Amino acid sequence: MKNKTIRKITDNAIVAAAYIVFTILLKPISYGQIQFRIAEILLFLVFFRKDFAIGLTIGCAIANLPSDLGLVDVAFGTLATLLSCLVIMFLPKLIYCILPPIIFNAFIVGAELYYVLGLPFWVNVGYVALGEFVVLFVGFFIFFALSKNKHFLEVIGSEKYIETEGEV
Repeated sequence: MKNKTIRKITDNAIVAAAYIVFTILLKPISYGQIQFRIAEILLFLVFFRKDFAIGLTIGCAIANLPSDLGLVDVAFGTLATLLSCLVIMFLPKLIYCILPPIIFNAFIVGAELYYVLGLPFWVNVGYVALGEFVVLFVGFFIFFALSKNKHFLEVIGSEKYIETEGEV
C-alpha cells in the first residue's frame, strides 16, 4: 500500500514537471490568443490513469505563473485543465479525449483573454479551440500508437489495457 502511494506521488510529480517544462520551454507558443500548448498532449494520460489529473492540474497551475494573464490564468486556465481531466477520466474511448480540452480551454481561456486583454471573445474562442485541436489531434495519434505498446502501459501504470482497436 505504501509503495503504491509513493509511486502515485512520484508519477504525478513527473507528469507535473513535464507539463511545466513543455509549457515554459515553449513559452512563445504556449500562451496568448493563438497558442499551441504542446503540454496539453499529456491530458491523454488521464484516460489511462485517473490520478494523473492531479499532476496535470498542479503542473498547469505552476506553468501558468509566467503567463501574461497572471493569477487569472493560474486560476481559470488551471480550472479548464481540471475540468478537462474530470471529463476525460470517464470517457470510454481515447478519441473522445480530444473534445473536453478543446471546449473548456476555448471558452474559459477565450473569456480570460476577453476580460483581461479586451480581445474579441468569439475570435479568442476560435483561436484557442484551433490551437487545442491541432495539438490534441497530433497527440491522439501519438497516444493511440502508445496504447498498443504493453510496455508503455506498464511503465505508466495504466489502469486500462487496450487489446483491440475498437476499445480506443
